Amino acid sequence: MNKQYYIYIMTNKLDSVLYTGVASDLVKRVYEHKLKLIEGFTKKYNVHKLVYYEVFDDINDAIEREKQIKSGNRQRKIDLVSKKNPAWKDLLNKL
Repeated sequence: MNKQYYIYIMTNKLDSVLYTGVASDLVKRVYEHKLKLIEGFTKKYNVHKLVYYEVFDDINDAIEREKQIKSGNRQRKIDLVSKKNPAWKDLLNKL
């Protein structure tokens, strides 16, 4: 079985903050954010809800996509999430 890599977007309770990241174990990484085990932005702004993700077989493709998303403006990120997850539900249970 090939290793998979993920880019993801998470937000806070009010959907007012967006965080984009990359991980090889998305479930573990989301729990780290939810339990505030990671110092920095996500802990400070209570980012805990997974609202978007994409799966890649190659880490370089995942990193490139993460950079592409991060370089976009806020509205492009909102549009990206809204297209695949219109209700902005937490997708952790779908993994």
